[in-house]
Amino acid sequence: MVHGSVFVLLFLISSAFAKIYYQDTFETDPFSSKRWIHSNWKKDSGEASDFQWSGGLWPVGDRKGIRTTEDARFYAVTSKFDEEFDNAGKTLVLGFTVKHEQKIDCGGGYVKLLPPTIDPASFNGESKYTIMFGPDICGFSTKKVQAIFNHGGENLLKKSDVNAPEDEFTHSYILIVKPDDTYEIRVDGKTEASGNLKDDWDFEKPKTIKDPKAKKPSDWVDNEYMDDPDDKKPSDWDNEPEKIVDPDATKPEDWDDEEDGTWEAPLIDNPKYKGKWKPKRIKNPAYKGQWVHPEIPNPDYVEHSDVHKRDPIGFIGIEIWQVKSGTVFSDFIVTDNVSEAESFFKKRLASKEDEEAAKSAYDAANKPADDDHDHDHHDHDHGHDHDDDEDDSFKTDL
Repeated sequence: MVHGSVFVLLFLISSAFAKIYYQDTFETDPFSSKRWIHSNWKKDSGEASDFQWSGGLWPVGDRKGIRTTEDARFYAVTSKFDEEFDNAGKTLVLGFTVKHEQKIDCGGGYVKLLPPTIDPASFNGESKYTIMFGPDICGFSTKKVQAIFNHGGENLLKKSDVNAPEDEFTHSYILIVKPDDTYEIRVDGKTEASGNLKDDWDFEKPKTIKDPKAKKPSDWVDNEYMDDPDDKKPSDWDNEPEKIVDPDATKPEDWDDEEDGTWEAPLIDNPKYKGKWKPKRIKNPAYKGQWVHPEIPNPDYVEHSDVHKRDPIGFIGIEIWQVKSGTVFSDFIVTDNVSEAESFFKKRLASKEDEEAAKSAYDAANKPADDDHDHDHHDHDHGHDHDDDEDDSFKTDL
């Protein structure tokens, strides 16, 4: 039996060796301090805008982040790691929060891990990255958590989707990449996907491919059943029509042939109608089974080990397009220890109840005035001159 004190000791040893490579809770202005640098990408054309240091329209307490500010704009910004991160043989944990206050209809909420050589001033949509991770929502077709790995110069998308929350509250996103080439994706602390990296991304070409020289024989029969050639349609099969006159229908008493036209009884389904005749189906004696295309070893197959290993990481970046602005990114952490990230979010995340209360208070404070009726009624009470007819007409319009 392992005693509780041993568990505590193991945890302390693990924590002692844990390292945080990047963390930002935005308690101070990230732009005046130059912790975050906006790119010049698309600025000249007016297609890009800047983030602002903000907790949004209804923050909980003094929590802040960086918020998109203008509709239909590109955004590109980066922040440098305290120390370069080479995750070879180490766990990589990327976590952050996103709040789509505008209840986003089309736009990104993902971040990118970037090489140490990135130029913040020219960071753009074509810049090389090693991981792209986070929510991506656009219309009905795209509502997922992106998890893209760059491998051999190609950006590999996850084979199956993880659903992204669509509401206007804060959600946490954590990607865990382990040195045994396994992964985990958590949304709001719940594991939404996990497994082997090579199973869920195409890090390797398939081991076998269909033999390009093999062809299905022209006389191959792959129809298991066939019409019975000895089955003949009965001679009286078509004697009955599909529809017949309703024998119970009677001409309405008020029917006028001159005004209403000649009365005709409605048609109903004929209970004696047998339908379209089809011959019986029997086993096909020539059936050979379904033809299976033979496979051969794929000459392009290369086995890859340690696919968890990313290129050295030196920056985190956000490069997105949004139709409607108002997204708040916050609480970033990159570490080599899962417990460190869990502890970080446990301290940082506000409860949904607190967010709902903050939003309700904001909505109440910014509720539009009822309408002009109150103003007009107020004017009448203060003796604005109208004759009786004008007053009656005015009140009727209201």
